Amino acid sequence: MPTSAPPGNRFERRRAETRHALVRAARQLLAETGDTSASIQTIADRADVGFGSFYNHFESKTDLFDAAVSDALEEFGQVIDERVQGIDDPAELVAAGFRLTGRMVDSHPELMRILRDHGLAHIHSERGLAPRALRDIQHGMASGRFTCADPTMALSAMGGTLLSLVALRLARPDLDGDGDEAASNLAEMVLRMLGVPAGESHDIARRPLPGLA
Repeated sequence: MPTSAPPGNRFERRRAETRHALVRAARQLLAETGDTSASIQTIADRADVGFGSFYNHFESKTDLFDAAVSDALEEFGQVIDERVQGIDDPAELVAAGFRLTGRMVDSHPELMRILRDHGLAHIHSERGLAPRALRDIQHGMASGRFTCADPTMALSAMGGTLLSLVALRLARPDLDGDGDEAASNLAEMVLRMLGVPAGESHDIARRPLPGLA
């Protein structure tokens, strides 16, 4: 999960650990059932913390589940960032993001189920992959790599396509190797939408790709 600077003293460390446990429990519930109606006691039991500890960190279950989604999306963005280090071409970054996301259905299924169920409301979030994707779109536009007129609309189209890929891969685990081809095909379509020539889009969407541990 995303990490921050270590708390400075024992009390702060214990407080951070309790919050982490609550968020982790909420993430598990979201990934397993999508059910946000679980009682606070059920969440506290799963997190192995006292009932009263909940209100030291969150005002309501809504706040907790919002934090859990935000935490998952930020981890998603960090995982992609780690894998695309060294890639400078905005078009290749977009394609790699799609293809790595397709592979994460197998390597990070909890994250992908949360993304499928809650990602649409966060396409324009300030956390997760959205700000990173917007950055790459804007870079591509500034450099002339992309010819789209509106980065926000491009992000909407990219985000919707990415969520469709995740939903497809989760619904069709039997795709196996064909899942990579589906991700490449969608990445190619998005690059063409952004203004990359068809032949080049095809090639970029099938370049050697960093693997996921």
